[in-house]
Amino acid sequence: MKTQEFIKNYKEAFGDKAQLPLLFGYGDKPFAETEKIGGCFFKGLQAARAGIPVSLSVDVIGCGGGKLYTGFADMPEYVPTFVSQKEKYKKTPEMVADYVKGLGVKRSEKPYLNFLRIDKAETFEGTEGVFFYATPDMLSGLCGWAFYDTNEPDAVVSMFGSGCSTVVSMTVAENTRQGHRCFLGLFDPSVRPWVGKDELSFTIPYSRFTQMMGTMKDTFLFGSHAWDKVRKRMEELPR
Repeated sequence: MKTQEFIKNYKEAFGDKAQLPLLFGYGDKPFAETEKIGGCFFKGLQAARAGIPVSLSVDVIGCGGGKLYTGFADMPEYVPTFVSQKEKYKKTPEMVADYVKGLGVKRSEKPYLNFLRIDKAETFEGTEGVFFYATPDMLSGLCGWAFYDTNEPDAVVSMFGSGCSTVVSMTVAENTRQGHRCFLGLFDPSVRPWVGKDELSFTIPYSRFTQMMGTMKDTFLFGSHAWDKVRKRMEELPR
């Protein structure tokens, strides 16, 4: 399926006001010249949401954790202590270190991580994951779609982590192993100022997205009375 065909189906399912997702993947070349982003790189993704490509690299990302979770650098020595004692997200630095080790983040072989709104892409080539900024109503549709063709209890999961780990690290690792899990994220208080107060993330590894595109029009998203009411409410919201 080409991107434009998916967009047509997506708009029919979620309404014209639904935000288009971002595609992200690694590349040898940047899609755009992106200035260095101090702090959380999610503040820079606002440009991608507006249709302007964003290309992250070890030089663009100003946050040590961001460099780690995108696979551009090893974990800085200060991270376990900072996350535990400063941010207070884990009880001990050792727990932080064990958690990061368990993620299995691999160093990227390519120097850029490109984010592109789906309507700006001609194909899905090079895509690691599909990233939706989603309201609760939209999450209802996305989660239901993900569970449509499977009874696996982990078809959609929510795990602890920074915004960059739940959106990028987990999705990339899942795609690498051709997995089926989709991820809820952006619960991290540090990333919350850079997203809407009624938004979370829903990311689909491309390995799973290819399957879900094939089931989309068979689901409740098309022609069910219950979903029609939800979509109508989504359409009534201001852009």
